[in-house]
Amino acid sequence: MSELEDLSTLVRAATPLLVIETIDEQRVIECFRHVLAQVLHPLWQWTLTNGLERLDFSGSGDAEIAPDATSTLSAIRETQEHSIYLLFDFQPLLQYAGTLRQMREIVQRQRSAAHTLVLVGAKVELPQELDALATRVPLALPDIKELAGILRGEATAWQRENNRKLEVDNEAARTIVRNLVGLSAPDARRIVRKLIYNDGALNASDLPELMKAKFELLNRSGLLHYEYATASFADVAGVSQVRDWVQRRRAVFLDPKPALDPPKGVLLLGVQGCGKSLVSKAIAGGFGVPLVRMDFGSLYDKYQGETEKNLREALASCEVLAPCVLWIDEIEKGLASGGEDGGVSRRVLGYLLTWMAERKAKVFVVATANAVHELPAELLRKGRFDEIFFVDLPKPEVRAAIFAMHLKRRKLDTNEFDLDALARASEGFSGAEIEQAVVSALYDASGNGGELDQATLLHSLQSTRPLSVLMHEQVEALRAWAQGRCVPAD
Repeated sequence: MSELEDLSTLVRAATPLLVIETIDEQRVIECFRHVLAQVLHPLWQWTLTNGLERLDFSGSGDAEIAPDATSTLSAIRETQEHSIYLLFDFQPLLQYAGTLRQMREIVQRQRSAAHTLVLVGAKVELPQELDALATRVPLALPDIKELAGILRGEATAWQRENNRKLEVDNEAARTIVRNLVGLSAPDARRIVRKLIYNDGALNASDLPELMKAKFELLNRSGLLHYEYATASFADVAGVSQVRDWVQRRRAVFLDPKPALDPPKGVLLLGVQGCGKSLVSKAIAGGFGVPLVRMDFGSLYDKYQGETEKNLREALASCEVLAPCVLWIDEIEKGLASGGEDGGVSRRVLGYLLTWMAERKAKVFVVATANAVHELPAELLRKGRFDEIFFVDLPKPEVRAAIFAMHLKRRKLDTNEFDLDALARASEGFSGAEIEQAVVSALYDASGNGGELDQATLLHSLQSTRPLSVLMHEQVEALRAWAQGRCVPAD
């Protein structure tokens, strides 16, 4: 493993202070046990509860040392044999001037042997004067082989505890292991254990639960939203061109080693209420992968640099969750040009464009926008998105299908309605406005003590002024701009 080679090199080079940020303390210990095969130095660990303990062999014969920081560092300083010390959760003690001074003298080899001190913790923030002397070492996460070993170990433990064989779908088990990549060993073990103990089996039905649990672990900051209920194109009237586009690329997107360049993303422009959000969900359903929504509003922070940091963390979480669809809703609100925010929007745009161009993980981006004139030109040029689709006001046959869909959803018989007449009466209506007309008509019918009929529904349509009328100039300007520039969604 590469991290073992790196650690061995650093220890052989007598690097005085290493920092490893991880919650997987056992993995750190195992890594250094392997390092001892190349560097024959004593290996110690320190915790506040147990003090110093020898790890490479037991029974060192040394006198008992109090676990406090002063006694521990004094013992380390007095030891003449070059040694490795794993100090767990030691950094809070460095706020004391005496402890910090002792640590600096050991690290700078002032009357001390060439020890290697390793500070281990979930988050290690050092005082400035010590941070300059430290070497931070990223600890690699478990690979496929290790994760498969975790799954086998948990399966064996369950069988021994329950005295019966675990039902395992081998293909599903391999998929589960692949989707555990990007998690630490303790997190992977907890998820596998939960999947096994749920029903005493590992099969395809465990995959949605796995993805939800993985997302919750990766999204502790709350910057992303996991859309648990994706849609299918059967739930969306129209958008036939988008559906065909996705179906032609599905196999390539899911292929671990595709012969063609995998699809990267699409931009959905359109009139408000015409189903861009529903199409985004249908694209995830069409690919058969999880859908993650990113809201730019949750990324922005008043402190310098925090917004860019939030974006990096959110995109990194998406890459670990891959293959998935990342839905950026109303992208123009987060990338609107202008100098009123001190350049934050420009820096966010720059990082997003770089990530879109260079990412290797299979994260398919679906961005939606209503105000195309607010989008920066850099985002619209070819290469950023595979295609730009325009979701227009629905045609008559699509409006009829939308009426049928909403009437069926409310347990109404569509044969009792003249769908073509309803489609003609709803000229200029968006899909969302058609649904609200149906809802309004149902309330009217209920208030009159009867059931919904054609006349009540027509009256509801006649009482409504759609957005295409209220904002006629803006809607027509958007439709005119899209003409010849975008691919019609339907």
